[in-house]
Parts: sequence; structure tokens; C-alpha cells
Amino acid sequence: MVHHTCLALAIGAGSTAAYAGKANDTLVYASDNEVENVSPYHNNMREGVVLANMAWDTLIYRDPATGEFKPQLATSWKWESPTAILLTLRQGVTFHNGDKFSADDVAYTFNVVTAPEAKIATRQNTGWIKSVDKLGDYQVRINLKAPFPAALDYLAGPTPIYPAAYMKKVGLEGYSKAPIGTGPYKISAVIPGQGVTMVKNPAYFKESPVGQPKIGTIKFVVIRDPEARAAQLMTGAVDWIWRVPSDQAESLKSMPNTTVLSGETMRVGFLTMNANGTTPEALPFKDVRVRQAVNMAVNRKGLADSLVRGGSQPVFAPCFRTQFGCDTEKVVKYPYDPAKAKTLLAEAGYPNGFDTDLWAYREREYAESMVGDLRKIGIRARLHFVQYPVLRTEVYSGRAPLTFQSWGSFSINDASAFVGNYFEGGPDDTSKDPQVIALLQTADASMDKVERKKKYAQALQRISEQAYMAPMFSYSTNYVFTQDLKFTAQVDELPRFAQASWK
Repeated sequence: MVHHTCLALAIGAGSTAAYAGKANDTLVYASDNEVENVSPYHNNMREGVVLANMAWDTLIYRDPATGEFKPQLATSWKWESPTAILLTLRQGVTFHNGDKFSADDVAYTFNVVTAPEAKIATRQNTGWIKSVDKLGDYQVRINLKAPFPAALDYLAGPTPIYPAAYMKKVGLEGYSKAPIGTGPYKISAVIPGQGVTMVKNPAYFKESPVGQPKIGTIKFVVIRDPEARAAQLMTGAVDWIWRVPSDQAESLKSMPNTTVLSGETMRVGFLTMNANGTTPEALPFKDVRVRQAVNMAVNRKGLADSLVRGGSQPVFAPCFRTQFGCDTEKVVKYPYDPAKAKTLLAEAGYPNGFDTDLWAYREREYAESMVGDLRKIGIRARLHFVQYPVLRTEVYSGRAPLTFQSWGSFSINDASAFVGNYFEGGPDDTSKDPQVIALLQTADASMDKVERKKKYAQALQRISEQAYMAPMFSYSTNYVFTQDLKFTAQVDELPRFAQASWK
């Protein structure tokens, strides 16, 4: 199997287990997808979020246990007005190449990533920033386009700070090959298709709420196949894996020297539908009855209970229940009702169903289960199982009629991070409903919490009535790792390797 050779290469030519583990102070972790670009603003894969958390810092730190904001690259901050935040920056921090961190880096990062020509992956994360003023070497003002009460959540999440001087020198292409940040780990090698190697940053600033890194070397390797990932774990070539299918996690519990952890996360799996019917295959989805039929065709509870397991729950709205604004009281909770779904298809003019395409990039068994459910009502979907960038191209170009995707909201506990990304008119928005867009824009910018909640609730209600998406289930993640490792899983689905250690 190709994955095994790929892994041996990534761990070190000709070697297998020799380099992983406590004895070599090298933690090897494996995942099923790679990031197309290691630069944090230029991918929106969970694998990228994990790397960003190790090699970069943000202005504010959010304590995963308490949810409180703590100083990280900024030592203090205050709202000057609903559209301006004043931040004092930490002195004495250096980037991995020795450059001093200052206000120039913050201004550069946000002014560059918010520029119209910036090819960043998720505009939602920085789209609220208008500009940044440098007020002194260690003071900046972030100007907002409109009031955005969730700003601190974003500054503590998907907004790491780039090194201005180095970035200007090497450009994005050079940066993606040899990226640097101020984080607890330095990236020492990026090998496309194989993985990323990181080493402990001995100069990491002592006051960081992250704490000092404990493991010497951390290697990320890409192994697409779940069986191969488990096999590498058993031989000791890999120390940590996740997204382990439930039945596999069960059997791994009996393995000596391994720990199995599982729990529900903020990630939600869903089907998107091309509601504007921009291609012949997508034409049926222009009809609300067809979209409603899809919502009734898939057995959410069956998926959650038998396939995903581990605390997974059915979901009916494009947000996670703990997020501010995820009020689902008026959301249509589509029942699993294949007979009613068939009737709706017939009313829409498809008594014999139709052929279409379903694009997916992860958890093939979940996608196949949905394809099976759709087939029962006459929607014959051909599955295209591809790498994420391929799927994204199909969606952005308007060609994909149906996709199975998942979204972890960059672990931001605010509904804007989910519903905003998929329904506010951006490239991932397959409905582009002006009414929904207007409701969300008002919700994002309202300083009144009650008003904010009301507008999100109205947007979620309309999205569900129009059945623009078929939200399915919350994910539970199964982590399996060597018993030598001290590792804590969090509900925000961000493995914090910088805080892991050997026992």
C-alpha cells in the first residue's frame, strides 16, 4: 500500500519505527488530509489549524478550559468604540528567525490578509477588519468595518501574526516552503504530499499562556487510509492518530500500550445543495421541494448512532449548539421520512428520481451511507471522493450539485463562524439568498445581544425552511495514541501538541 512507503519517507529514509516515540523525543502524528499551503491564512483544513497552533501565536489566547481571554502577543486591549480596538503588544518576543516582533508585524498581517487581492482561504475570519493603524512600536488600533462584538473570539482564533520583514522578502510561495512564526514550535521541513516536521522553539517567550513546549520534535505525516494509519500506530511508526472509525476505535481499546479517547466536538457534517441550479446536474436542486426531500431522505439519527457514535447527535442548523446565536427553536427539524421525500420529488416533477453527483473529501463511509439513503428515494448520486482542493474548485465554480462536507468553525464559539461562512454571500455560499445575507450582516454587527440572537434565529429559520443545506450530525472524534503520551482532548477539536508531554 502506497501509504506505508510514503510514511517511511516522511519519517526518515529507510527507517520505520526507529524515529517515533518517547525514546527519541519525537512525536509522530498522522491525519488523513494534508494542507495545500502551510501558511495559516491560505488553507482552511483542520490540519492547518493544528499546525498554526504550534508554529504561530495570536494576539489574544482563549483558555480552552475556562473560555476566558488571556494576553498572548498583546498584553492588553480595550474597545475605544464599537468599531475600534486598541491593543498594547508584548515586548521581547522574537520570530523563529530572530526578527523582533512589533506593531509592524500586526499591521502588516492584517492589512495584507484583508486586501482585496489576498488569496486567503476563509475571508469570514478577517472580513470584519477594515485596517490597522500602528500607533507606536508596541501599540496598534484595529479599525472595524462595522461593529463586530465577536472580534475578540476571532483575535484569539484563526488570526495568527506573520513576520512582516521576512514575508516581504520571501513572498507567499517562499513562505509556504519555509514558514516562520513566534510559536512554541519552529517548522523545520515541509514536504508536499508527506508532511511537516517541527522542532521545539527554545526562545519561546516565558509569559505565554500556552506554556513552554515539552516534546523535542513533532512530525505530522499524511496517511489517507484509516487502516494504514491504525497499522502504523500498532507498529510504533506513529504515536498519535485521530478520526478513527468507531468500530476500529473499539478494537484498538484492547491493544496493549495504547490509549483511546473519544468525545463529541463542535464539528458538524452536512450536505450542501446547489440551490441556484447552475448546471444541468444541479437543476433539480433549484426546487425547494427537492431540497426538502434531501433533508428527509437521510437518516441523521442512524448516522449519529451507528456510524459516528461517541456522543454524536443529529443536527438541523448550520451551527453548533454551544455557539452564541445558534438558536434552533424555529428551525425546521426535518424528520427521516423517505415516503414523504418521494412524494415531494414527484410533486417537483421527478417521479422517477434523477441522476446527480455527490462530492466528498473525508469519511468515505459516511458519504456512502448518505448516497445509499438518497438512492432509496430515487436520487442516484455518483460519489466523487477527492482531495479537498478539488471539491472546493467544483463548489466555487458552481459545478457541484451536492457535496458532503464538515465544518469545525475554527473552534470559534459564535454562530457567525459557521452560518456566516456558508450563507453570507461568500464563495462557499451555494444559495446566495439576499434575505439571509441581510439578516446575517445585521446579526454580525449588532452590539445588542438580544437583537443579535434574534437575527441569527431568523436567518437559521429561513435557511431551514428553504432547505438550502442538509445539516446532519455533530462529529465525535476518536483519538488513539501511545500510552507514553500525556494528551488531553478538547471539545473544540484542536489537539494542542504544544501542551502534550511524555509520561
